[in-house]
Amino acid sequence: MTTASNAPTRNSDLWRTDLGALDPKAYGLPDDRELAAILAGYFPDFSAPAGQSFAPALVPQGSPAVLPAPTPGSVESGLASGVSGVRLAPAPYVGNIPLQTIRADFPILEEKVEGKKLVWLDNAATTQRPRQVIDRISYYYAHENSNVHRGAHTLAARSTDAYEAARLKVARFIGAPGTDNIVFVRGTTEAINLVAQAYVKPLLRTGDEIILSLLEHHANIVPWQIVAAETGAVLRVAPVDESGQIILAEYGKLFNRRTRFASLAHVSNALGTIAPVEEMIAIAHGFSVRVCIDGAQSVSHMPVNVSALDADFFVFSGHKIFGPTGIGALYGKDDVLEAAKPYQGGGNMIADVTFERTEYQKAPAKFEAGTGNIADAVGLGAALDYVSQIGMANIAGYEQALLNYGIRELARIPGLHLVGTAAHKASVLSFVLDGHSITEVGERLSRQGIAVRAGHHCAQPILRHFGYEGTVRPSLAFYNSAEEIDQLVRALRQII
Repeated sequence: MTTASNAPTRNSDLWRTDLGALDPKAYGLPDDRELAAILAGYFPDFSAPAGQSFAPALVPQGSPAVLPAPTPGSVESGLASGVSGVRLAPAPYVGNIPLQTIRADFPILEEKVEGKKLVWLDNAATTQRPRQVIDRISYYYAHENSNVHRGAHTLAARSTDAYEAARLKVARFIGAPGTDNIVFVRGTTEAINLVAQAYVKPLLRTGDEIILSLLEHHANIVPWQIVAAETGAVLRVAPVDESGQIILAEYGKLFNRRTRFASLAHVSNALGTIAPVEEMIAIAHGFSVRVCIDGAQSVSHMPVNVSALDADFFVFSGHKIFGPTGIGALYGKDDVLEAAKPYQGGGNMIADVTFERTEYQKAPAKFEAGTGNIADAVGLGAALDYVSQIGMANIAGYEQALLNYGIRELARIPGLHLVGTAAHKASVLSFVLDGHSITEVGERLSRQGIAVRAGHHCAQPILRHFGYEGTVRPSLAFYNSAEEIDQLVRALRQII
């Protein structure tokens, strides 16, 4: 037992210093109350002693708290290994917003499953909706419901305004030049099928080539197999390294004079790998090849700017970014949308029709045959408003810290093997557990109120590349907490 006069006697004392009459707020730093909340995110048993002040420099309010890897033998190493019950976890703030405030916006997080409070770790499959989105859809049906465009009455004007305002929100959110570049679709799957049928298929001849990567979701494989079978084209696949990252040099070697198109996942839904899409787009453009980026797993986790990426097409689904199901968006550059042929026909997308011929409207209308999913487009706009107010950079910082924490904690479980260990990852913590099937693990976690995905995640090629038919896949969103990671870890330790 140390006798030094400044020896800490409790976890909180590690960070204590007397500030006297100094006011932390005067320096833009958190006060005692705010710092106590931050420290509680690191130390579960922390409570601020009465009358004491605390150094405000440990973790500034709003910091993503990405902690450096501990040096073996250091104090941080001892803390990280669980000494005195201490855990190094993200501060419970997303930007300047307390995590508990964000969680309160999502009613379903109060749901009970098997008598336990829901822990939603299935965000790569679908995200939950904040009350602001639920209320906006309800308001639409109560006050604005009408078909859009051409109506001369008040509700038609309200509905049209709401629908087109949502299109503008999508354009701004992903950095598109304007609303004419945004086509509303049912989701990522329909968007990729639209690109394949409307733009790429007319370009293809026997022996032409389409480049994909091993990371693709089935929705970015099957549509290309269909058009290849119909035209005699061939699919070529970019490989990955042992961590699950695209091998850029090998990807570049796939391009040749027969290459007509490339379609690539921004983030792998099975591994969480963030592909170097900016470089991949640049390589493709060097061969005058157009590119579609599947952004289903990226738009909710990081800032995206399609103009900066120079993507020709970019597609995503609303339900992956806290919006409704059945709605998504396709971004296309002006020239590719002009060149693409409508692949569905009907009302709303025509300028003039006779029995002899049809004249189509320009994009985006020429790809939106029939009555659109108006209410859910409005709901998608509300979801984008919500995450924009929090800030995508803030969301990305918090989630990255939480992901790092989850990787560290899961890696300590005997017999657990993480699948997908690329240096650049988002959201996903896929794993297998020795001696236990993925179905068993998923079911036993569910009995603890913990929702994860257990299966092949519609990404069989990449999982089989690593020797698996499926994995258990916890996946994170910005409303998840370090405490929920701890619950997952405790439940897994009970299983083993």
